[in-house]
Amino acid sequence: MKCGLLGKKLGHSYSPQIHRHLGDYPYDLYEKTPEELPEFLLHGDFTGLNVTMPYKKDVMAYCSSLSPKAEALNAVNVLVRQPDGGLMGHNTDYYGFETMLQSTGLSVSGKKVLVLGSGGASNTAVAVLKAHGARVVVISRSGENHYGNLHLHTDASVIVNTTPVGMYPNTGESAVDPALFPHLEGVLDVVYNPARTRLLLDAEKRGLITANGLLMLVAQAKEAAEWFTGQPIPEDRVTFIHKALRSQMENIILIGMPGSGKSTVGRLLADMTGKKFIDADAFLIQKAGRTIPEIFASDGEAAFRTLETQVLKELGCQSGLIIATGGGCVTREENYPLLHQNGTIFCLDRDLQKLPVDGRPLSQNTNLSQMYQLRKPLYDRFADHHIDNNGAAQCAAAQILKIWEERE
Repeated sequence: MKCGLLGKKLGHSYSPQIHRHLGDYPYDLYEKTPEELPEFLLHGDFTGLNVTMPYKKDVMAYCSSLSPKAEALNAVNVLVRQPDGGLMGHNTDYYGFETMLQSTGLSVSGKKVLVLGSGGASNTAVAVLKAHGARVVVISRSGENHYGNLHLHTDASVIVNTTPVGMYPNTGESAVDPALFPHLEGVLDVVYNPARTRLLLDAEKRGLITANGLLMLVAQAKEAAEWFTGQPIPEDRVTFIHKALRSQMENIILIGMPGSGKSTVGRLLADMTGKKFIDADAFLIQKAGRTIPEIFASDGEAAFRTLETQVLKELGCQSGLIIATGGGCVTREENYPLLHQNGTIFCLDRDLQKLPVDGRPLSQNTNLSQMYQLRKPLYDRFADHHIDNNGAAQCAAAQILKIWEERE
């Protein structure tokens, strides 16, 4: 067998590592221009292919047969070479999106669901939602229902984003504001990088049910592997791969008072997980070409905080990092979504008398007790978990890793 992913611009794809967990076959990336597509499809050396944009419709012309799902959706994302050399086209995105929807526990039967976007992913979401009894309204940039008349749909119960809005590297963007929909129960986003788009962050803030597209990616790959091999794959493989991929992709964020041990614990976690460690203050110093005391002395705290936010914006949208933040990052609310969009935030707690002050301008010139009283509500606001770091740093790191590995 010889399998892979076909597309025009593939960049960094997670498909090869997903398929390593699904079957014992080579899985490669095939970047092809539209001009190269016919020759590759007719005579290429492959057994099975996943197909991504922009070729999900183009490949249909080269299929000798289509599965009922592919015919119904008018799109193919799986090709299998038949014994006679012909290509069978199938669509596993339906199964992927249905798995994503069912994982949330949301019931859409009889409810209005807004689907943002009108492309291929939208068609799949619409088909699944209608099969589950939803009243679907597609929102696009033009046509009867568009972003300019969302006030007509304030009774929506669920929003599904099938557009690339908010996807890395253009994080922080959102097509709609969930606050416009008072009856909203949940928001789904097919984007999975970052883990939480601005749309999902806004929904999460309101306490709504949310899900990104990573589970959909893994589930559709699982069904594709079954078409490649002709063998069933247990459903729990999807759960296992999704959990492993999520742990690999997401960041571990460390916050806490200056001197609470974030850098020390961060380096230990890097050794334990294989993730890259970045000290945000050290990163800022490198970019600014000046030390933090020098920045405070010449420009003041406000200028430093602006630089800090710029650094967190750059680091927070990346994947697979351990980031130790500066002690005062929580004093700016805009830093929270930058950190939370792709990570779990751990606050290190340490007794005030154990906090060093050397090289820390604010710690030297401020009563630490007063600083802590001001910042404690902010640390609580940012933190997903609090970790006691009054003992050995190894113990704190082990606590974090245990929580990280046992997440839902």
